[in-house]
Amino acid sequence: MNRVADTTLPRERAQLIVERLQRDGRVVAAELAAEFRVSEDSIRRDLRELAAAGQCKRVYGGALLAANFAPLRQRDAQHIARKQALARAAVSLVSPGQILFIDAGSTNTQIALALPERQELTVITNAPDVANALLGRPGFEVILLGGRLHHRIGGTIGAQAVAQVRGIRADLCFPGICSVDARSGIWTFDDEENLLKQAMIQASGETVAVATEEKLQAAATHLTAGLEAVTHLVTEASAAIDCFARTNINIVLA
Repeated sequence: MNRVADTTLPRERAQLIVERLQRDGRVVAAELAAEFRVSEDSIRRDLRELAAAGQCKRVYGGALLAANFAPLRQRDAQHIARKQALARAAVSLVSPGQILFIDAGSTNTQIALALPERQELTVITNAPDVANALLGRPGFEVILLGGRLHHRIGGTIGAQAVAQVRGIRADLCFPGICSVDARSGIWTFDDEENLLKQAMIQASGETVAVATEEKLQAAATHLTAGLEAVTHLVTEASAAIDCFARTNINIVLA
């Protein structure tokens, strides 16, 4: 790694840290301090300011690239055309008569809207938006999971929802994706939400991770499932997918 001169201004150093986060998904404070020839306190101050600006998430010893964990209503309005393209690709994996878990999330709402009618599909979801997207359309049986409705997640979480999921066997699972790492798997932010995602994956024959390009480079805090649990990855064409090509995952490009 090239060493950066100690004359680097804090503003320039912060930009270099952001570039490192975008490239690697995470940074270690001690390594940055050695590279920039400044104290770890200076680096921690940089990371605090970047976290306050929403550009990273502080963790012990460093920081992670911040994935988009804005409230659902805000996420619903972002990158709509891209999410619709991902949804069209994702529903190509669905067969008539299947039972589907569809987790909360703005992309998953688009998947629900894109599902073909009159296919005798059963959709189990924790998300009112997903249920509403299917309401009244022919060929769908919709089961809405109970539990505590989390306003930011846009779906129910908690012991009640997890218990219901564990009593069901599904063909396909579409977990909401915060981050997908080619080395470790699927990650999320909230621990209760994470338990529900894990239950959905364990109760399903196949798991479909549907993610925008940014989520292949971001990082979250709770490991949901290892990469071996992911059957299909639906994403956009980018350099970020190169590291997934060496896995056994079926890659579907939108």
